[in-house]
Amino acid sequence: MLLWANALLAQTGTASEPVRYIGGEIANPSVQDGALRYAIGVENRQTLRANRTHPEEADGYGWTYNHASNLAYWNGQFYQHYLSGPVDEHVAPVQTLLMTSRDGRRWNKPVVIFPPYKAPDGVKIPEGYTGYMMHQRMGFHVAKDGRLLVLGFYGHTEHPFKEGGIGRVVREVYKNGTFGPIYFIRYTSHGDWNESNTSYPFYKKSPDAGFVAACDELLADKLKTLQWWDEDRGKDGFYSFKDETDNSKIEAPSYYHRADGKVVALWKFSYASLSDDEGKSWSKAVKVPTLLMPGGKNWGQKTRDGRYAMSFNPIATQEYRFPLIVMTSSDGIIYNDMSLVHSEVPERRFYGRWKDFGPCYVRGIVEGDGTPPGNDMWLTYTVNKEDAWVSRVPVPVRTTVTGPVNDNFDAMEVNGAVKDWNIYAPKWAPVEIAAFPSASNKSLELTDTDKYDYARAIRVFQQGSEATLAFKVLAKQNSAGLLDVELNDRYGNRPVRLRFDADGVLKAWNGSEEKVIAPYTPGKWYQFKLVVNASVKGTFDLYVDGRKVLTQAQLSEAVTSVERISFRTGPYRNVPNRTTPNQQQAPPLSGADEKEAPATFYVDDVQVNSK
Repeated sequence: MLLWANALLAQTGTASEPVRYIGGEIANPSVQDGALRYAIGVENRQTLRANRTHPEEADGYGWTYNHASNLAYWNGQFYQHYLSGPVDEHVAPVQTLLMTSRDGRRWNKPVVIFPPYKAPDGVKIPEGYTGYMMHQRMGFHVAKDGRLLVLGFYGHTEHPFKEGGIGRVVREVYKNGTFGPIYFIRYTSHGDWNESNTSYPFYKKSPDAGFVAACDELLADKLKTLQWWDEDRGKDGFYSFKDETDNSKIEAPSYYHRADGKVVALWKFSYASLSDDEGKSWSKAVKVPTLLMPGGKNWGQKTRDGRYAMSFNPIATQEYRFPLIVMTSSDGIIYNDMSLVHSEVPERRFYGRWKDFGPCYVRGIVEGDGTPPGNDMWLTYTVNKEDAWVSRVPVPVRTTVTGPVNDNFDAMEVNGAVKDWNIYAPKWAPVEIAAFPSASNKSLELTDTDKYDYARAIRVFQQGSEATLAFKVLAKQNSAGLLDVELNDRYGNRPVRLRFDADGVLKAWNGSEEKVIAPYTPGKWYQFKLVVNASVKGTFDLYVDGRKVLTQAQLSEAVTSVERISFRTGPYRNVPNRTTPNQQQAPPLSGADEKEAPATFYVDDVQVNSK
């Protein structure tokens, strides 16, 4: 009987292994995208681009450490808040800012929601600490009466946890866009903090009975408050979770309700635990051997299609947190289908301590904190701990396409979602549906003013060893910027490469040889046709405006098939990579805060047939 019981405890889905990944795909560490397939239709949009010398272009402060983004949807709009410091992680001052968006694409300028902490007169910084900082493992709570609370945690630099903590603060966001006063909602249990030695009153002092009730409701929620645990690791019995491993890596949980009703908590460093009583008690956190991840967060949730999704950086190196992926599950236990959410890693423009490369600390919308329109999953994170981003992930998550592609963009909304396209759109390199050349004849617009980043749009099509593609491109200029048009296989290899170059010449590659096709004229549509034979001949034919300009050109990389076309306003990059020094001090990149002259390209009438 004992052996039988032990066997049951070891089963996947039990406390011994709450979740498992069975997909088999792993990220290739030699390339930024991990050589993985894309989750089709994901839209990555930058919500904040840090700017040190022109702060009016960013947050108004010019601070370049930005991190720990959280997301909610309330009162018909998205709310994103994040930490911000002048240069380095965990170095005072650190404050929290909040920004809003109606559609998740265009975001208002951030405003300070929790300013740098100023201690009351006579209260000194404890020995061993160097200042005060805002920290946060969660951001929002939508109360049952419809109020929105926003929260953060004040502590000491450089270690705001346990004895270094002061307490968690809360304030209400009103529907008119203003904010209520700041209150402490809970003091750390490792110190003697109270109203007499802190800068804000305790929430019970609020004259607003509804606000007090909303705070009480949150304090009673064992799932929501689980997110606070590792900043406090309460000594007073407040938290139902017990750290039986005595492991500092049990941090930053996300949680979701599994199909069988149990709650899964996902922690950093591949740990997971279970609760079958709504968070009143938890199983011991165990390391899940099939989940490979560094010290970034692991996000899990139930999706609108009744399935489950998990998102994290599937690599082991702490300083190189890329790419960002999503895996899916039918029951919240067995996960499959690893695919890309965010694969782009630009150069880090500003050095800072512990500013890891890549999309860091992914979070979604916590259960109960709002449901945006549509069936999409929304995620937020920062890239290089410098710029803030959101991703819209269509569900069900797909990685392949069947049948022909025929996209003319005419039925899509101007400045709206680009259906079935993967969009990478920094603030200074947007990608949009445009009423060009007319409101009834729309196209895809890529504009680039960013010296250190680019706009990119990718269309996945049916995988095939033979493919015929047709598309149109118009460049507004021929003396600045470039547009690379490439075909990729499922691993991201680039066998076919075309370029509208900054010297005004259209170019293509025959194997490794650059071929000049012809000068191009601004404002003129060019019609392209590509006929690719990947597996047998390893060649392609290129037609421009009906004229055959390359015959049996060699592929630039050997592949057996192709499955996506990419339009990108900058050259291919694979730096930073796993060998790029992370903590080597360097000045800001030259011209990082200045826009370049705009380069704009339009794409239309994309047709693909493959077999």
